Amino acid sequence: MQSDPSKKQFAERLIKAMQDSGYVAKPSVLEREFNQRYWGKPMTLHGVRRWLLGETLPSQDKLLVLAEWLGVAPHILRFGEEVTSRIEERRARWDSGVGYQEREIFEAFLQLPVPQRKMVREIILAFVKAYSSPS
Repeated sequence: MQSDPSKKQFAERLIKAMQDSGYVAKPSVLEREFNQRYWGKPMTLHGVRRWLLGETLPSQDKLLVLAEWLGVAPHILRFGEEVTSRIEERRARWDSGVGYQEREIFEAFLQLPVPQRKMVREIILAFVKAYSSPS
């Protein structure tokens, strides 16, 4: 059985977040602190141990409780810092290549009803096809 690297990475982030918050990263500590904050069915010692070992991932509602308790953004606890930086990098590339006129066109496009958006899209793709150089 192969382990999922994202589960192991989550476990590492969970352990670090616990330690950074002044807690010992032990299943008994995690179980007690989590169950004090979670209003659903309590987690078992075995269940939280599996989070710490990177065998399973918590459901979204449990992840939100963990993140709030440990003072970490939920997406960073789940996916890590690199995801945020990749999104920001992609956004920066988009922002740097788009001028005022293009933004104005995009805003106008988004205000159109869906059938007209489809038509405009087809027209743009036809122009791209007609004016692109053959490879």
